[in-house]
Amino acid sequence: MSAHVHDPGWRAHAHATLEREGFRAGAARGRVVDALARQDCCATAQEIADELRAEDARVGIASVYRALEVLDRLGLVHRLDVGDGTARYEAAHPGGEHHHHVVCNQCGRVEQFADDALEQAIATLSQRLDFAIDQHDVVLRGSCPSCR
Repeated sequence: MSAHVHDPGWRAHAHATLEREGFRAGAARGRVVDALARQDCCATAQEIADELRAEDARVGIASVYRALEVLDRLGLVHRLDVGDGTARYEAAHPGGEHHHHVVCNQCGRVEQFADDALEQAIATLSQRLDFAIDQHDVVLRGSCPSCR
């Protein structure tokens, strides 16, 4: 797992943002934040609910969806639509640390990647377009080794 996975900084940032925005500390929302803070990549609402249930947390899928909706609206998570109608979510780190994703069109497998050359190309494009890019999402789609 990558270094930011268990980063208490994002967890604390998320809870502070929720409080600042007037959201009371809800047990379900807090557990979803904790689950996201442990992820090394994106997870579906169902995967988060299953993880919480395995921990014996009494958090229903509807509560997970509601929590994710709030976190997305506040910019605390990135939402990744993988193309089959399923959304995946991951922590949006305040320092801008991020990675990108490659998605298999056949089996839905999702893997993360980072690429310094890609980041530089985006910065160069930003200058050429004279457009201040403050965030970006890159999702590559294709066939994983198992499905080729």
